[in-house]
Amino acid sequence: MKKKFYSVFAITSVLLSVLGSSCTKYEEQPKDWFTKDLTFDNVDQNGIVAGYDLNNIYTYIPDGFARINGEFLDAATDNAVPSTYNKSAEYFTRGTVTAQNNPEESTGNGYPLTFWGDCYYGIRRVNIFLANINAVPVAAQTKQYWITEARFLRAYFYWELLKRYGGVPLLGDTVYGLDDNIQLPRNTFAQTVDYIISECNAIKPNMRPDPLSTSDFGRASKGAAVALKCHVLLFAASPLFNGGGFESDPVKKALTGYPTADPTRWQAVVDAYTEFQALGYYALVQTGTPTAFTSVFTTKMSTEIIFAKQSTNNNSLENNQSPVGYIVSNTKSQGLTSPTQNLVDAFPMLNGLGINDVGSGYSSASPYTNRDPRLAGTVFYNGLTWLNRPTQMFEGGLDKPNNTTISTVQSRTGYNLRKFLGNFSTSTTFSAQSHNYPIFRYAEIILNYAEALNELGQTENAVQQVILIRKRAGITAGTNNRYGIPVGINTSDMRTLIMNERRIEFAFEEHRFWDIRRWKTAPQVMTQNLTGVSISAGATPTFTPIAVTTGVWNDRLYHMPIPYDEIMKNPKLIQNEGW
Repeated sequence: MKKKFYSVFAITSVLLSVLGSSCTKYEEQPKDWFTKDLTFDNVDQNGIVAGYDLNNIYTYIPDGFARINGEFLDAATDNAVPSTYNKSAEYFTRGTVTAQNNPEESTGNGYPLTFWGDCYYGIRRVNIFLANINAVPVAAQTKQYWITEARFLRAYFYWELLKRYGGVPLLGDTVYGLDDNIQLPRNTFAQTVDYIISECNAIKPNMRPDPLSTSDFGRASKGAAVALKCHVLLFAASPLFNGGGFESDPVKKALTGYPTADPTRWQAVVDAYTEFQALGYYALVQTGTPTAFTSVFTTKMSTEIIFAKQSTNNNSLENNQSPVGYIVSNTKSQGLTSPTQNLVDAFPMLNGLGINDVGSGYSSASPYTNRDPRLAGTVFYNGLTWLNRPTQMFEGGLDKPNNTTISTVQSRTGYNLRKFLGNFSTSTTFSAQSHNYPIFRYAEIILNYAEALNELGQTENAVQQVILIRKRAGITAGTNNRYGIPVGINTSDMRTLIMNERRIEFAFEEHRFWDIRRWKTAPQVMTQNLTGVSISAGATPTFTPIAVTTGVWNDRLYHMPIPYDEIMKNPKLIQNEGW
């Protein structure tokens, strides 16, 4: 994990060098060892090093930008495929994941990524921080904020573990040493949920209020705590976890979900929404244009972003994801992600009707005309303007040359990923952009609420929540002001509509992979044909569907396997069913 320690350890090494410059004693431990006495210095009134230590714990939050060996997690769903073949993200599509080759426990962006190990290391770092921070004489308010931030991060790490593996060993505040027995059994799913929720409830009153100041942006606030709570409760109420586990072993079933269903669990999601609204700050951007939608992902501070993984401004996404025909500052774009036709077809028309609905106005001869503006903010399609020219996704075009001497990589589907990239439609070059990966945003809180309301039988109230999202997106109201949602829609059809709204609103934000699992729709979703489009050149192009791949599903893929080496080290860990 060398990348994650640079900022802290570099500072530590300098401090240790200064402190020891007049001493010739042979060093008893490496100078870059982040010692407790140095970190939690009882004469450091500003808590400089303790603050750096807390900041470093934030780095263990996963970054969703192409973290699966350079691919987005959506490339392991029906939303996309990698533009290059035989990438590990497709192990999920092919059903070839094992406890030894799980892409989620593989490498991302050239650095080690092990969710089990990283999350528990983050939890250990939090426990060390909490056990020692009172020794640092910083201001009481600062210390209060730091403690609640650390506890939030610990709860968040447990959430990352929970959604992958189910219940996991809960360490409490204990800092285990080398001589301690660390062969701990897994807690149940219910116990792990209860722990996360209790932590969110306990820390919220003492957390930083919203909105955060510019200097504190990126830190956990009250809004982040309630958003985490709402997110966890949504999963807990969902079919897979709410008594719907596939396991035949009752012990394993209790480790990965509630053994019995309780429909009232949806009410807890509604209550969390109400608690969140009481914060009185977060709001959707009001202008319904593609530029407004894309600005949510490139604006450092937005009323839609509740919590995000921070990064320095850069243009790496623009270089990595723009279609291959664009060359900026002698750097050729790579077009690494190929959204599927399946995803493109999920976006409704500008009037809110699905492309197959009567009266939608959809034309197969002009498939991108009068579509939901979010489509243009999510996907590069043929003719979309970028860097002052229309994209050429047609066969033989600049962006799909079909010639390995020009480009060894090109879109496999006729589309590339547009989301998260800056507004460079009329530019000639890229500039550094704010690419902070969104973890919680306000649109999710609204759609969580809509889903819960619908499951509680309050379908029309759910409709009004989805209308808020569609209005922000730029969908037209229509004569009945329902933004394409039918009058008298029933609970089942509304459930399908909400599922689709989440798919298009949160594409490439690591929701689809987990949503199709918690809904238990993965067996249908992951075994369908994934398709793309072949577009002919010329003034009047034709659009011909093409087959890309067909997925495979095994129920064991509902949950991730606990890493093989962890099972070998700790015989008390029970592996999830099927692994």
